Amino acid sequence: MPTIKISYSNQSLKGEAEALAEKLGFPLLDISVDVKRESGADYLLQFNLDGLCLQPTQSRDHGPIRCNFDSAASTHRRKYGGGNGQSIARAVGVSGKFTPQVLDLTAGLGGDAFVLAALGCRLKLLERNSIVYSLLDDGLQRAALAGMGDSALAEVVGRIDLQEGDSLAYLQRLEPENSPDIIYLDPMFPTRKKSAKVKKEMQVFHGIVGADEDAAELLGLGLQRARYRVVVKRAAAAGYLGEIAPSYSREGKTTRFDIYALQKLPC
Repeated sequence: MPTIKISYSNQSLKGEAEALAEKLGFPLLDISVDVKRESGADYLLQFNLDGLCLQPTQSRDHGPIRCNFDSAASTHRRKYGGGNGQSIARAVGVSGKFTPQVLDLTAGLGGDAFVLAALGCRLKLLERNSIVYSLLDDGLQRAALAGMGDSALAEVVGRIDLQEGDSLAYLQRLEPENSPDIIYLDPMFPTRKKSAKVKKEMQVFHGIVGADEDAAELLGLGLQRARYRVVVKRAAAAGYLGEIAPSYSREGKTTRFDIYALQKLPC
């Protein structure tokens, strides 16, 4: 596990940094410290005027990692990304007559969830890693603020409910009457070898988050809790999760969606 410390770039952000340092139990660096040269950390969770980010102190392989749902790229994807014809939308079952309630058990940085929310789905996101949760929570808060001047963005953010916690425990407590329409899984697995095809940011997350060792168990329990289907996102060449064959798959160049159908979708 890399060494991580909390920092802030402006005195006005000190309170937020102190609160996060206390919550996560990470050391807090004073603003006067030259954080990149004297921090003694591999990464900084840093508050700056653009929001919370995960910043490497030495490596130049990648820049800061942050959630930015109101960026130009996110806005373009939201408006012109392909609508219900997108692979993830078809896998989840989004249509003109059905916008499901989706339980995302492995939220990560929320990219897939944001796409589904933009298509009208209501999302409950679960994330157990405190660092990833902090980045995602900050991104959603900033998007909510940006939504004050963008009603369409505000509607999308309003469909997302983020919760920090363990997905397996959540499923075990879930009552049948509260079953979500769709359960979505995009588990993290260790990288077998470094490759140009693996983004530097993803390599960082492998080191910080580790593998979702209970992913197969999540799938098994998810099949008992979902109302219509469970959708698992996998690398195109990966085997089936838990060696459980899906009802069918939607394959792309680099990723694949395995669909475990439980009953026919409403039409």
